[in-house]
Amino acid sequence: MADQSAAGCAPLRNLWYFALPSAQLRSGRMVAKTMLGEPILLARGGQQQPFAVADRCPHHGAPLSHGRFDGAEIACGDGGCRFDRDGRELSGPALADGNGPVVRDITLRRYPCREVQGLLWVFIGDEDRDPGDPPVIPDIGDRHGPRLVETQLFDCALDHAVVGLVDPAHVNYVHTNWWWRSKRMVREKAKRFAPTPLGFKMVRHRPSSNTVGYKILGGEITTEISFQLPGIRLEHIRAGRHVICNLTTATPTGNGTTELNNSIYWTQPWLAPLTPLVRHLAKVFLGQDGAILAKQKEGLRYGPPLMLVGEIDAQAKWYYRLKKEWQRCEREGEAFVNPLRERTLRWRS
Repeated sequence: MADQSAAGCAPLRNLWYFALPSAQLRSGRMVAKTMLGEPILLARGGQQQPFAVADRCPHHGAPLSHGRFDGAEIACGDGGCRFDRDGRELSGPALADGNGPVVRDITLRRYPCREVQGLLWVFIGDEDRDPGDPPVIPDIGDRHGPRLVETQLFDCALDHAVVGLVDPAHVNYVHTNWWWRSKRMVREKAKRFAPTPLGFKMVRHRPSSNTVGYKILGGEITTEISFQLPGIRLEHIRAGRHVICNLTTATPTGNGTTELNNSIYWTQPWLAPLTPLVRHLAKVFLGQDGAILAKQKEGLRYGPPLMLVGEIDAQAKWYYRLKKEWQRCEREGEAFVNPLRERTLRWRS
């Protein structure tokens, strides 16, 4: 049985979470996001560097995203407080001299924000914590962003979205599109898995013969599928000398919903004209996942424990085990060490 207690369902902290594609944050603009229940304001200054601060003015609590940003300073639309990109207050409300706090003592909560490969990541956790580096996709470099990003809001908690991400069984029933896989094409699979610093990966292998979608890429095809905390799945496909990468990130909003972002990269020039088609297929895939999770919520609202059984559910059990170990290490002040071991899993799909 999986841990469905309040502690088990709480999103992990002191980790990088996907915020939004870089293209959605233009110079001199602001974007408001709710991540892990926290209101966060992302902005991009005149030097093109993004930053993230709490989207709440300490004066009367008004969202700063309702104010103004000139590329250097954020001005609250309520009391006129102004803040720089480091969250330091430059001027406060209209107070007479000597009857208010010293302006420099008022600061906004600032969140580490990094831009990597055309994506913006926010580190949510302790302010004095070294955030390290956000995830990086191999073989893509930092010159190009994703060819497309499909975003959908799922009506479910993060845990259930992640279980859907790592579940190989649902493919037979949820994604039975003629151009991907048919129920009549079920095969027995045996895949080798190995631990990674924050998760696990399905070791690089040739795709199964019953997965039609890979065949259009041409060349000798191999794929590696990895998962890491808090909710990041990457399928890295090599097709001859080219690569195509499908990055799916799950970010909880904090109100019982989870935002899923599907970012797709490729190096094959001939795929560019197919971008509208690939975008449509990504939308269909995510929509199918979202629909089944919405149906699951009807039963999950009664709080039943999940019955995770056999090797088909091993990856879901690994997720809960990794999450529990991360929480324990955080409580006890220990460095996280992955408790998983390499092994082969077998299932039918």
